[in-house]
Amino acid sequence: MSVRLTEPSGLMTLRSTETSPFGRKVRIAIDVLGLGARIAVAPANTLDENDTLRQQNPLGKMPCLLLPGSEVLYDSGVIIEYLQEFAGTDRLVPRQGPERYRKLTLATLADGITDAALLMVYEGRFREPGAHSTRWLTHQRGKMLRALAAFEPAPPPANVTDIVSIGLACALGYLDWRQPIAWRPEHPRLEQWLTDFSRHEGAFGRTQAKS
Repeated sequence: MSVRLTEPSGLMTLRSTETSPFGRKVRIAIDVLGLGARIAVAPANTLDENDTLRQQNPLGKMPCLLLPGSEVLYDSGVIIEYLQEFAGTDRLVPRQGPERYRKLTLATLADGITDAALLMVYEGRFREPGAHSTRWLTHQRGKMLRALAAFEPAPPPANVTDIVSIGLACALGYLDWRQPIAWRPEHPRLEQWLTDFSRHEGAFGRTQAKS
């Protein structure tokens, strides 16, 4: 399937929910890039077979961005890169050079924390209590702990909003909300970083789920 991007002249639509951590990444980017007036947010239900999300993204996953016409973009990283290009800036992801790939690698590491946390949450949500796989949960917990340990010695600058800090803040925010692990006691630098980043970047607080 090929995707041909055109310059959107109308309103774009983000399919996501307030509680989606990857959707939150995109909503922070929209806020930071000043694109709120150009993008509407439409809730999606990944479990509803009748939700048009499954036609918009064959994987049935969110977030996905509907451009005017029939073009659709997914996942969060692709959407954020598109939005920054649309905004005519490179403040979230460097356009080229070694720094671009360093940032994308760290952003992938941060997203991996969220991915593992989601899989732990899904294990509890979709399996009967007696069917939970301790081995699977341990496997996902290990991913999170190793990634957190990699960020702990030197978190990204708290006064910079980019693809790395957005992803890491959303990952830690999701850990605080769903609590698949207690991350704060063993990661004081990351704990302080999240406090400092949330003070620096108002979009983090503005995109927090209300419930």
